[in-house]
Amino acid sequence: MKSPVIKHSIILNGHKTSVSLEDQFWDGLREIAARDNVAVSALVERIDHGRSSHNLSSAIRVFVLAHFRARTGQQNLPGDRSNRNVSA
Repeated sequence: MKSPVIKHSIILNGHKTSVSLEDQFWDGLREIAARDNVAVSALVERIDHGRSSHNLSSAIRVFVLAHFRARTGQQNLPGDRSNRNVSA
């Protein structure tokens, strides 16, 4: 059975690292990078510099979710227990 989590190698701050995300998050990340006219690795660096305590994969998921929430004007999803704003 194929795992829904896909590991990709990227260059982050000049070093090769691996990030594991579901296909849908990779697709969202690529879409955001293309829209911003930046490389995926540059976008991941921006996410990495802006994160506080999440691991990188979680920080990317939160970033992608926040980006698409902002595009749809949706502030909170059902079951969202966080009251903090995450900017994309």
